[in-house]
Amino acid sequence: MTTYIFLDDALHILVKAFLFSSVLLIFASVIGLAVIETIEKTGVRVDAKRLPES
Repeated sequence: MTTYIFLDDALHILVKAFLFSSVLLIFASVIGLAVIETIEKTGVRVDAKRLPES
């Protein structure tokens, strides 16, 4: 029984993984920008002087 992967199959796997990670990164960026925009619209201000020190 052979357990190797053909080069064509390996390239397809890598391309699918790359495209999936690209779409995931774009999706996360859109969510992050939406959160930032929502925070700016609501006027929530963070005062760095009042943050607790860790």
